[in-house]
Amino acid sequence: MARRLLFSRAHADLFEVLTDPDALIRHYLLSRDDIDLIRTRRRAENLLGVAVHICLLRYPGFGWSDGIMPPAELIAWLAEQLQVEACTLDDYAIRRNTRHEHHALAMRHLGLSPFGPEHVQQAEDIATMAAFATDHGVKIVETLVAELRKQHLVLPSVDTLERLALKGRARARREAAAALFDALSPGQRVQLQALLVNDPSVGQTRLTWLRGYPHSASPASMTALLDRLKYLRSLNMPPNLGHGLHPDRLLKFAREGAVAPVSLLNDFGERRRIATVAAQMADLSITLTDATIAMFERLTGQLFSRSRNRQEEVWRMGKTKVGKLMQLFGASIDAMARAQDLGQDPFAALDADVGWETLLGKRDEIAGFGELATSDPLALAAERYAYMRKFAPAFLEAFEFNATDAGDDLKEAIALLRDQNRTGKRKLPDDPPMPFAAKHWPSLIIQDGQPQRRVYETAVVSTLRERLRAGDVWVDGSRDYRRFDSYLKPRDKAEIIMRDAGFETDPDAWLSDRRATLAKRLEQVDRALKRNALPGVRIEHGRLKITPHDAVTPPAAMRLERAIDAVMPRIRITELLWEVNAQTGFLDAFTDLRSGKQHDEPAAVLATILAGATNLGLERMAHASSRVSHAQLTWAQTWYLRPETFADALGRIVDAHHGLPFAQHWGAVEHSSSDGQFFAANRGSGLINAKYGPDPGLKIYSFLSGQYGSFHSSVIGATAGEAPFVLDGLLSNPASFDPLVHYTDTGGVSDHVFALFHLLGMTFAPRLRDFPDRRLACFGSAKAWPTLSSLIGKPINEEVIRQHWGDIMRLAASIRDKSLKPSEILRKLGAYRQQNRLYLALGEIGRIERTLFMLDWIENADLRMECHAGLNKGEARHSLARAVFAHSQGRIHDRSDAAQQKRAMALNLVIAAITFWNTIYMDKAASHLAQTTQIYDVKLLPHTSPLGWEHVILSGDFDWHSGAADRKIARPLNIRPARDWGT
Repeated sequence: MARRLLFSRAHADLFEVLTDPDALIRHYLLSRDDIDLIRTRRRAENLLGVAVHICLLRYPGFGWSDGIMPPAELIAWLAEQLQVEACTLDDYAIRRNTRHEHHALAMRHLGLSPFGPEHVQQAEDIATMAAFATDHGVKIVETLVAELRKQHLVLPSVDTLERLALKGRARARREAAAALFDALSPGQRVQLQALLVNDPSVGQTRLTWLRGYPHSASPASMTALLDRLKYLRSLNMPPNLGHGLHPDRLLKFAREGAVAPVSLLNDFGERRRIATVAAQMADLSITLTDATIAMFERLTGQLFSRSRNRQEEVWRMGKTKVGKLMQLFGASIDAMARAQDLGQDPFAALDADVGWETLLGKRDEIAGFGELATSDPLALAAERYAYMRKFAPAFLEAFEFNATDAGDDLKEAIALLRDQNRTGKRKLPDDPPMPFAAKHWPSLIIQDGQPQRRVYETAVVSTLRERLRAGDVWVDGSRDYRRFDSYLKPRDKAEIIMRDAGFETDPDAWLSDRRATLAKRLEQVDRALKRNALPGVRIEHGRLKITPHDAVTPPAAMRLERAIDAVMPRIRITELLWEVNAQTGFLDAFTDLRSGKQHDEPAAVLATILAGATNLGLERMAHASSRVSHAQLTWAQTWYLRPETFADALGRIVDAHHGLPFAQHWGAVEHSSSDGQFFAANRGSGLINAKYGPDPGLKIYSFLSGQYGSFHSSVIGATAGEAPFVLDGLLSNPASFDPLVHYTDTGGVSDHVFALFHLLGMTFAPRLRDFPDRRLACFGSAKAWPTLSSLIGKPINEEVIRQHWGDIMRLAASIRDKSLKPSEILRKLGAYRQQNRLYLALGEIGRIERTLFMLDWIENADLRMECHAGLNKGEARHSLARAVFAHSQGRIHDRSDAAQQKRAMALNLVIAAITFWNTIYMDKAASHLAQTTQIYDVKLLPHTSPLGWEHVILSGDFDWHSGAADRKIARPLNIRPARDWGT
């Protein structure tokens, strides 16, 4: 069987004759010249026949093939333009030569030439050039087709296009492998080949050892990372390896190398094998560099957090002692006060009532608590100096740190510590560099005129950590710790991007517009509050009061939802996934990393996805599944389940869901929401957040459309703020809708997020738990709005916005074109110990936008209810997620970020599939209830939800070959005798 590059959905997207009204106008509207040529024919069927030839040569570009009748919609559209009957085409081309003559006539009219043998090499060259940038078959064929159209060639058959694309892709792979291979010296090739041979010193191949770097935060992990980096550097790989290759082609080699087992690599030809390993080593060097710096970040942060936790623990344990000391101190004051009032000796009274010896006996205890209360975090962290020495010296030695001129003092401090470590010196010079933002740190370091090594080294390490996080200090060969400026678009390109997006790029014009808008809104709300014209909103004693609204969901809607749930068909999760695939084709998205082909056994892909979504794991899924082996699941996990394939599959399901008529009851698809959900994890996998209890864990931050389409999820730390990640999900949306309004809870809120939403042309509508405590902002004095004046804080700092407007545009443009993740840049800007001026300017823009939103919230009760309803959708999703992710007590055991993210993506995909399937059958259930009960009311349907799961069998044995994959008939509803749905 010939290899296929395009499967059914891709084939239809590229070459199908489009029949929707917009497409008919766009592609098949006849021009005056077309009609003039067509009118040279006399018979109606020939008029229509020539028109079909012209249109199908124009798009898709193959022409009208013998034996194939064009879609009826196209024939009707052309007949309408030519004012003839569509049925006349039935009499067309009774003579075979007529069709050939008209085909040639249409080609001459359009200036087209036939594709012949003389064009084959040129077409293969085009496919090869396209394949240098991608292995994606559809993109290669798209480029090939576009170029052939530019050259005014009639497209060859789809089979020919696929063969050309396959040959071009194979050639691109060979040439890229040859380029990498030739860039290496014979000695380097020998070293790379040796990575695939078992090394007794590590008990495995060096390649496996390099890949298996640790993720848990510990000094031992830091040592293991540095050992791997040192070994990688000893390979002396060319610094410009892959120069001249497209970055995506180099990345493709690296990704193959990252997952291919050693046995498979040994089966490759020499050039491909060495090229693949070389690309992986280049990428692994960057990955290990970032992982090592991130490990340093975590370990150094723990110096301070654990010291702080110990301090708090001492306070907790000493509460009773402190209370007794306070009572003793109070009794002493009372005794001396009475003696003073009575004219007696205060010390005698103190000795009599309290006991002088008792008081003196508490001196050390009081001093200890006093010292603990006033201890600086740096001094506390320095007490863990021995722990820091387990990782800091080796880390400082491993990297060359770059900084701007302002960072010279830090580089000097690092050089000093390196020298001390190399020479074994203990005493610091009398005037060591002091690169510290905290002004009081030098006074903690210098004691009795001498710098204290422990405190100084702790301070330098902490400062290095903060500046690495902020981008003020960077490391060559890193992806995540680059110079801050390198993350932003050049100023000229940024301005073009923002202007093209319709954003005002002149700071004065923008400020003038926001000043006028804000003043107008403040005036409107001030006047309304003064007249008590806003129901449920008032100001009491200078504090805003908003009466909570009634429950959004009426009791009748809850009864209707229970009735719908009761008649939903019962179904196994395996059958549900097969049925969703039959309607959406989402399995087509899971393609082999190397060949781009779909899996020969799609059940293995589904089982692997479900193993992640349910937290069952591959081994137990294999035991619980029929005719699916552990080896198959592992292979699917390695080669088919990737972030981009998950995104493609998810986009297909969500788009199909949004296209269902019943989904329209749930509101505007563009009104999205997001929220974080905590999952317990192993101590090496997660962090402890006291808000969720004493166990470590992670949060999965998930996004829903206004119609319950679960379109994105990502794993974030349990202690991480949610605000920086809000925009990540919106900009990573794989579905075809564009979110316009977004709801979050308080955790997803910051002024900087408000600013970025405005800069990106979206509306941010969070539910602020601390709404009354947040200050409004204004330009200038607040006196013009006396009713609101008690709620208004400091004025907007216009000057800082003007000063940094250029960088604000660069930042926004970088996020707009998706070359920069919002969370990444917000984390860096927020890492400055002293507030970064750009961060401050962005915050000022956010204060303006937050104030405008808060005024809308105060004035508009409907907005408050819409936000509440939007967030309720997310909370319902959490319940479904918890039900699906039930195995292993719902605890995440994966240690690597990639594995955790993959598990979250699998869970999200299954949730989206359940939502889609539920929506289809809720429509049928609602129709049944409308005919058989009195509780149905179409006005109640917006209050229902497709996130129920009681009818879905999520556990047990998993039969992947039950026939559900080929099922064509809809399932019957679960009809039972009438009952009272109020119970």
